[in-house]
Amino acid sequence: MRTTSPAGTPHAGTTGTAHPRRSRRLLTAAVTAVAVVGLALGTAGPASAHAAVPAHHAGGSPSSWGWPPDSQLTPRTHFVMAPDGSSGLTQGGEGIPNIDSDKKTIYAYYGDPGTGIADKTSSPYISEMNRIVAAQTARLQRDFDKAKRRGEKPALVFDADDTTLWTYDMEVADMHFNFNPAEQDVWVQGQRFPATPAMVALVNKAKRIGYTIFGLTGRNDNQKAATVANLAKVGYDPKAFVADRFYTKWTNTGSSTQPSYLTCVATCTTVEYKAGTRAHIESLGYTIVANYGDQFSDLQGGHAQRAVKLPNPTYYLPSADLPGLTEPWLAPRTRFTMKPDGSSGLTAGGEGIPNIDSVKKTIYAYYGDPGTGISNKTASPYITELAKVVHKYQNRLVAQCRVESRFGGRPAIVFDTDDTTLWTYDMEVAAMHFNFDPALQDVWVQQKKFPATPGMVALVNAVDAAGCQVVGLTGRNDGQKDATIANLKDVGYNPFESDFFFTKWTGVGTSQQPSYITCAAAKCTTIEYKSQTRKYIESKDFGRYHIIANFGDQFSDLLGGHAQRAIKLPNPTYYLP
Repeated sequence: MRTTSPAGTPHAGTTGTAHPRRSRRLLTAAVTAVAVVGLALGTAGPASAHAAVPAHHAGGSPSSWGWPPDSQLTPRTHFVMAPDGSSGLTQGGEGIPNIDSDKKTIYAYYGDPGTGIADKTSSPYISEMNRIVAAQTARLQRDFDKAKRRGEKPALVFDADDTTLWTYDMEVADMHFNFNPAEQDVWVQGQRFPATPAMVALVNKAKRIGYTIFGLTGRNDNQKAATVANLAKVGYDPKAFVADRFYTKWTNTGSSTQPSYLTCVATCTTVEYKAGTRAHIESLGYTIVANYGDQFSDLQGGHAQRAVKLPNPTYYLPSADLPGLTEPWLAPRTRFTMKPDGSSGLTAGGEGIPNIDSVKKTIYAYYGDPGTGISNKTASPYITELAKVVHKYQNRLVAQCRVESRFGGRPAIVFDTDDTTLWTYDMEVAAMHFNFDPALQDVWVQQKKFPATPGMVALVNAVDAAGCQVVGLTGRNDGQKDATIANLKDVGYNPFESDFFFTKWTGVGTSQQPSYITCAAAKCTTIEYKSQTRKYIESKDFGRYHIIANFGDQFSDLLGGHAQRAIKLPNPTYYLP
């Protein structure tokens, strides 16, 4: 409810100038009443998806108000995540690895400066590959000699993608972590893949020792010739990988049909195909001393004396193991430590980085998305978690709004827009596939396509009716302001108005940085912009509002103080530090 202009006309319930003694009594009563409401609201601990985290108030330091400092407004760093995405049903939004942080972690691991191109000379990934290959190389001769003494024909089996040929640049620079089979075929036929680090030396030494080398890949028969040529092109001994010993998947077109030695019905799983092919190799008289792959499904199903897993957090290709076979050692990690800035990629190792495909599946489960990129709008763990937030805070904030406004105060509550009042999931996932596109975002904004964030319409309208000034504070720009306010009204919000809705300047025409904001660099950070805008809202120049709560889905919406408490809403779909 707004009955006040920004610059100091009386708030609802006040008329003219009160007698000084009466004003003092009113102020004392108000402070007492607000203190009682504050105790009812509670002072929460570290940030969580459904906890208010009291932040700096304009009237004093965090410690003077008894509230934690900004240092406690930080993302989680420890996660439990099942590879199949099922953790999204139980972990809560803050317990899901944020996909942007996961990408940054992968970039750091591959020495990618953010271009999608891996460093080809030095990176944590290359170092880890060197260690794995050194250990494998050291035992090649010994294992070969043992096999020969037993009268066996020793062989090694190698997967292709990210085992002998390195797909990172295709997966990230070209596909942006969203696999495209047509584009992959362009890369395959163009023989564009470099060798996986250290693997050329391993394969070529094994060939010189006398091992028979087999290739076994999920690439199809139409890609066989180009793949074998690519392997020779990047330095593998042309006599190591040859067409007769290089197994590719059938297409069911023409002569490319399922081989008779595979008995799986209809579409074979990866494990059925690869384990069955290894069994076929054994039936030819070979002993598979080692089987190398970057996916657990490359290795499951037996038929090799040793399975060697190479690191790859850039995609995950799961497959059920063979019936009756249990291989718990061939399973992904489920516990991870990941810092939000990506720096864990320098130290965690490939298996210690949340696999991005598993992160996506976990996010899908959390939002009730069946895999279409469209969230469930009626029931999901996300909706349930937000309902808990609203249930916990709505009545308490309404009470504080009533108390402060009754005694002549000017209580205000600040709300971010994206994923705080308007829900962007369908745009971020169905339209953008977790890769933000500002031009496409503007289309969605101007067309007012966003639904309301679950539960937030009721909360915003309730605090407005109780006497709090509702303020919008968003990273959207001035050119998007009118459409955003119209979108908010379309989905049921009553109080958002232009005078109390702050958007980012564009630097074009009249849309310039306001005088009340000063930034350390030419481009303001989100924290500088938002915290200084909240400070301005509290200032005499705007109307001395008391910001009793600040809602946002990003920690950068909340840091920097100038709010009695900060309330973090869950959002693992992007991270804006």
